[in-house]
Amino acid sequence: MPGNDMSGSQMTSSLPASGAQTGRVLGRLGSGRTPESIPPAVLEAAVLERPGGRVAWTVLLALGVIGGIQLGLGAQWSALVLVAGVALAVWDARPLLGVLTLVGTMAGYASLRTQQAQPDRLAPWTGALVTMRGDWDGQLLTLSDPRARVALSPKPEARPGSLVVSGRLVGPEGRRTPGGFDQAAWLRAQGGLFTPAPTGVLVGTQLRQQAPEESLRGWFRRGLVAGLPPREAALMQAIELGDRSEISRQEFHDGFGIRDAFARAGLAHLMALSGQNVALITGLLLWLLARSRLSLTVRYGLGAGLLLVYLFVLVGVSPSITRAVIMGFTVLVALALGRGRPDPLGLIALAATACLLPFPLWLTDVGFQLSFLAVLALTQSARLAERLPERWPRTLRLALAATVLAELGTLPVIASTFGELPLVGLPANLLAGGVMAVLVPLGFVAGLLGPLGGVVNLAVGPLAALLLAIVEVFGRAPVLPWGQIGPAGMAAYALCALAGLLWLCGQVRAPVVLGTVLACTLLSLLPFKLHPAREVVFLDVGQGDATLIRLPQLTMLVDAGGSVRSNYDVGERTVVPALRAMGVRKLDVAVATHADTDHIEGLSSVLRHLPVGELWIGQRKTDDPLLGELLGVAAQRGVPVREVRRGDRVQADGATLTVLWPPGHVWSTEDNENSVALDLESGGWRMALLGDLPSDTEAALGLGQLKVLKAAHHGSRHSTGAGLLQQTAPADTVISVGRNTYGHPHPDVLERLQQAGSRVWRTDQAGTVRWPVP
Repeated sequence: MPGNDMSGSQMTSSLPASGAQTGRVLGRLGSGRTPESIPPAVLEAAVLERPGGRVAWTVLLALGVIGGIQLGLGAQWSALVLVAGVALAVWDARPLLGVLTLVGTMAGYASLRTQQAQPDRLAPWTGALVTMRGDWDGQLLTLSDPRARVALSPKPEARPGSLVVSGRLVGPEGRRTPGGFDQAAWLRAQGGLFTPAPTGVLVGTQLRQQAPEESLRGWFRRGLVAGLPPREAALMQAIELGDRSEISRQEFHDGFGIRDAFARAGLAHLMALSGQNVALITGLLLWLLARSRLSLTVRYGLGAGLLLVYLFVLVGVSPSITRAVIMGFTVLVALALGRGRPDPLGLIALAATACLLPFPLWLTDVGFQLSFLAVLALTQSARLAERLPERWPRTLRLALAATVLAELGTLPVIASTFGELPLVGLPANLLAGGVMAVLVPLGFVAGLLGPLGGVVNLAVGPLAALLLAIVEVFGRAPVLPWGQIGPAGMAAYALCALAGLLWLCGQVRAPVVLGTVLACTLLSLLPFKLHPAREVVFLDVGQGDATLIRLPQLTMLVDAGGSVRSNYDVGERTVVPALRAMGVRKLDVAVATHADTDHIEGLSSVLRHLPVGELWIGQRKTDDPLLGELLGVAAQRGVPVREVRRGDRVQADGATLTVLWPPGHVWSTEDNENSVALDLESGGWRMALLGDLPSDTEAALGLGQLKVLKAAHHGSRHSTGAGLLQQTAPADTVISVGRNTYGHPHPDVLERLQQAGSRVWRTDQAGTVRWPVP
């Protein structure tokens, strides 16, 4: 959830909202109901099918645009999308409209190629220490000369405005671990034909100067936060402006991150501007305009114009809010012209085309995918509501239908992207939706008042606190762990979705749907792998160690990285998502080699998130806070702790894993010299993992010849000595290392490895290294 701020990807968890609902609310507003009294879920569910059933031309055009972009990306589904567009036109007895699909294909392909051809204006400064001045929006720094955008790492603790920062400019990184955040792809997706894509990252960012926002957005922000406590102020900036920079730093009293709580409760979409904001704010504006003597045409026209101001001046362009504004704008213009409400599928297709032509890489953005999947699912809300008991209030039926459908519609993307599914999304959304229905319009009014917004915030504060309380309660509920969904899983999901749609349309009975879901679920649980994994995975955790040993009957994690002098949780943010993406649901053994932050800090989070059979340690230090925390988590989770010694071994699937170190007596008081070292042997193939052992201890192990050596201490000059290399003669050596100030790997070590004829694999260059075990 993953990116990472997700202004897209890494943030939205479920239930992005619809923007096509504005027109349906007008009757309620005219009958005296205020926008505050209409729950957001009801607004979202107001997308109903229009009688007629003919395929809108915009659907064929949108399919072509999507297919053209996929063609440019080399995606395997591009031909299928194009064929679907032409087939749909033929099925609708209008084969000539299939030309629109071909036109869309050419337009989408040309748009993508045009964006990809844009020059990198920051290329001359890549690798240099630079000082930059630009406008900071909480996510990216926009420069005026050259016209470019830059990501900052770490993000400065500064509110949006004008900044002067310094650091080293480097290129963005791709996906370094399975299921990890692809920074380079995310940054590319932030650009478009008229907006430069960020091409650089300023690392080691130091803030030199800052000035507050002077625009309408700055005025609006001052009204949002006037008189509010820090947590409530951060929340209002997130739900009104989509600025999640401050909420990401906020925690509940026991250190539980607020943003994590939103994701675990299935409420992260509340912080992603979308159709919910557009519907509530538009409803408020139209309700206020209804008090004037303006005609309906003028009122709808003004509402449409104000939506554009809201997008381009106040909140800025991003996938979900742009989609919602386009749909709301189109509905209001159609009503102003007396054309009635547009066909919902055609409207969604129009919004997709209008988004993708200027921003073709939005197609790869998780926020874009979630937004459109949710609104597509919401088109069936009325049908599902009709199947619920009629004695229930229609508002409740629509709210339930909208919540369930939006969660089901986005399920595969959420599960595959974020590695877990919230189990309490339905009740959490129903409760939070009612609060949001009042909070969003009130917050909008407070923002419009600027510094005077403190008066309105007397009511906003308690409501924001109530929403945070709901998030905290539901955020502590268990979640369902998941992993990446393959083609077979997608096919099973599509089959279940088709059965559900046919049931809503009255084509099949409920038992057929239930049987389909049960059959697909059972099939997904069967062990289809004909060749279970036999590999060693050296995870890229930056400057640290994390190695996964996978055999059919043994799964062992050796260390889980850590981040020195940083609050970034490598275990939770990097290691656990990687394990889930590789389909690891439990660990038989977790090994803490020694009490160094960059080795064992992340293991505490691993134990919290995954079942672990046993924890192995070497030296039990009673005065080390990190090891003490790890042992405390193990006790809390009921994980047995075993102090291993030289000669301990475990056998599984024709492989033998032997503990090489520490010995049975106290060897040293130094952490590194007591590292747990392991030997893995399978059919004559041998590999050794040496923790942070120094060279004199390495030489005393008597290893013998190796195929693969996991270099000790990240390539420190005090390890991987000439004596060890002479003994082992490894054909390949893996060095787990990241950006650091220690000089790892040391040039002397690299030279010794070259002289020994050993090929070197570095995680800072190759990312995660996966090695098969014969």
